[in-house]
Amino acid sequence: MKIKVRVSHDKDTKYAYLICKKIEESARIRGTGIAKKDPEYIKSKMINGDAIIAFFNEELAGFSYLDVFQNKEFIVNSGLIVFPKFRKKGLAKVIKIELFKLSKKKFPNSKIFSITTSNPVIKINTELGFKPVSFNELTESKKFWNGCKNCKNFDILMRNNKKMCLCTGLLYDPKNYQKINKIKLNQGDKIVLAYSGGLDTSFCLKYLIQENYEVHTVIINTGGFKKYELDKIQDRAISIGSKSHKTIHAIEEYYQNCIKYLIFGNILKNDTYPISVGSERIFQAIKIAQYASFIQAKAIAHGSTGAGNDQIRFDIAFQIICPEKITLSPIRDMNISRKDEIKYLQNQGISICWDKAKYSVNKGIWGTSIGGEETLTSYSDFPEEAYLTRLGKKKSENLELEFEKGELIGVNKVKGKAVDNIIKIEKIASEFAIGRGVHVGDTIIGIKGRVAFEASAAIIIIKAHHLLEKHILTKWQIYWKKQLSDWYGMLLHEAQYLDPVMRDIEKFLKSTQDRLTGIVNIILYPYRFHLVGIKSKFDLMKSSNIDAKYGEVNHAWTSEDVKGFTKILSNQMKIYHKLKKNLKND
Repeated sequence: MKIKVRVSHDKDTKYAYLICKKIEESARIRGTGIAKKDPEYIKSKMINGDAIIAFFNEELAGFSYLDVFQNKEFIVNSGLIVFPKFRKKGLAKVIKIELFKLSKKKFPNSKIFSITTSNPVIKINTELGFKPVSFNELTESKKFWNGCKNCKNFDILMRNNKKMCLCTGLLYDPKNYQKINKIKLNQGDKIVLAYSGGLDTSFCLKYLIQENYEVHTVIINTGGFKKYELDKIQDRAISIGSKSHKTIHAIEEYYQNCIKYLIFGNILKNDTYPISVGSERIFQAIKIAQYASFIQAKAIAHGSTGAGNDQIRFDIAFQIICPEKITLSPIRDMNISRKDEIKYLQNQGISICWDKAKYSVNKGIWGTSIGGEETLTSYSDFPEEAYLTRLGKKKSENLELEFEKGELIGVNKVKGKAVDNIIKIEKIASEFAIGRGVHVGDTIIGIKGRVAFEASAAIIIIKAHHLLEKHILTKWQIYWKKQLSDWYGMLLHEAQYLDPVMRDIEKFLKSTQDRLTGIVNIILYPYRFHLVGIKSKFDLMKSSNIDAKYGEVNHAWTSEDVKGFTKILSNQMKIYHKLKKNLKND
């Protein structure tokens, strides 16, 4: 069927009697509502262009109109009807939206209201920005309320002094949206685009330029890029038409404000994935928002699709840090496919072999995530050739990590900055193809997602740090730290990094690291590693710290001490089972 929804005109008056008849029939079936409309009144609305009329294949299918009250202070959207054979096709929503647009266009400063008993209409109006209100916030016009006389519930309205009835009052006040509506993009306005140099962001760059905006690209380097790669990205941005390109190096800042706490918390999403992308993406979004404010851009754009987590991370950061700026997401907004992006760029003379890239790769200092056709299924294995690294060493090798107050300060007896140590471990361990996996988790938008990853440094560091904690922290420190660490990882993944509770959890995590100093010995093998043991002056297992060893002779207590201890420890359980036995025998 072919749908056509438009503003009415004088030639539509021939439908007035039919529309009034259908409104009356519909009201009678519902058992409520205003049953009668005057055909001559409906004709006047059509002639004045104050109505929306809909057709399916040239057959009349629906109608609605607007009316003016209190010297244009209030506009009512009324008389919505969809003929029975055309219902449940979304037509009512289309008519409501078009009438809403017409009302705002003709009377931009007027309040728009509606009263209805229809839940679907209430839902549509709410999505358009209407708010439920009491009747005393609506028009005082006697003409309007007299129109309710034809309704079978008019006596209810009058008994309540026109303050309430079975209908719900809904109001759209343009003053509440003035600030939002005032910010509009014009040709030549400055836009900052988060640019990675890949297909999606290259499409966004060319598209926004074609729309006659002044586009400035920026990339936030949180690790994973070599200098020649960053140079190549800059050259591509400029060649496509970016007004300027900025590379912001933020690896150390990323470590100090994020990675450090992922280590302190031994955080692996679903005990598997080191949150490589989620941690860096929200941090990149924050830096991009700050840069957009610095160069006084009017809008920020990103290349996220509508199906993943990154769109949420970008949007939230932008809304919090620079709420006055407009957020653009061309691919999400147009719901465009990868194939169409390639075709568009080719038509613009930009022929880069994106279509030959079988896998989508995101590489950073805290790991690499890889998506492909295998990760779109729940069953297919991820092939060896899809991983970025290759097995280069088959003979085992020792690795020694040194921690001080929870931070990695040395690798194989060589001291260095934590960031440099992470890079060094990645280089060593990737030769053994360590740290590979496939993560299955819940996305922010409520669907399951599957992604392959390789993160040798992140996995080794977290596991080594965790082993050190097992020796140094108390049982209850380990227990409660696990609870808060899980929350920290989940909130970080779900773009809640800027919530103040994250700073609270970070303080707790840091406080648990005061004694986290020591050395962890590891053996690397192809595709795996073995945690051998630790050395630390804070080791709670050290024989010099205690008078007993697990499983051996002790000198700290006697056998009678143990008997008394177990008697007290089991007391409540004994009471429970004795009572249970007595009740059973009664």
